[in-house]
Amino acid sequence: MNNCDRVSSTRTFLLIENRLLRESLARLFRKRTEFVITGQISSAEDALPGVLDSCDILLGDCYLLSRMPLPASLSSQDTAAAPKIVLIGMSTDEEQFMSAVRLGVTGYLLQDASASDVVAAVRSVCRGEAVCPPVLCAALFSFFAQKATEMPMQNAGSRPDLTLRQQQLITLVAKGMTNKEIASALNLSAFTVRNHIHRILKQVDAESRSEAVEAVRAHGYSIPA
Repeated sequence: MNNCDRVSSTRTFLLIENRLLRESLARLFRKRTEFVITGQISSAEDALPGVLDSCDILLGDCYLLSRMPLPASLSSQDTAAAPKIVLIGMSTDEEQFMSAVRLGVTGYLLQDASASDVVAAVRSVCRGEAVCPPVLCAALFSFFAQKATEMPMQNAGSRPDLTLRQQQLITLVAKGMTNKEIASALNLSAFTVRNHIHRILKQVDAESRSEAVEAVRAHGYSIPA
């Protein structure tokens, strides 16, 4: 069950730099009873710890999100509790799009998206769907096709093929470091660290960070106790 299933109204937080756009979106969503605006800010620096803990959808742009000091709910091991991210006003640049996908974004709207497109995207993402502009679908398919040829299929129960970066991350997790501390140590964004750890949990079929550490050790990786 995702965040949207737990409430009658979709709780939406706006992180939009342009004041006119931000206020227009706030009015747009307030006209619809299925949504409730839990907050709106113009700068990532204004995102104080805990401010996003109660939202289901984070609506913003890539510039602000990439610089946002994530609160505990987004950087915790409970990724199911983290808000889903929808970016608006984006370009068709494939590199920018793939960067957003790697950050965990599940809604990506281009600059020519209409107000109804934004509302429809939030609804879709809240249902657990992904929103991708048709013009960028080819880039997504091409990326995963390339990954499929680079990585051999693994049999169930086989040793997970952790990348060097993932091995570095899980080693720091084993030391009890938080996502923020790991991001600082490896010069990564908190979003990147969160998504790496989420992928590791899936690869080793673990439900917690400590369980992932033990599973990785059990598969023969050298992780200090």
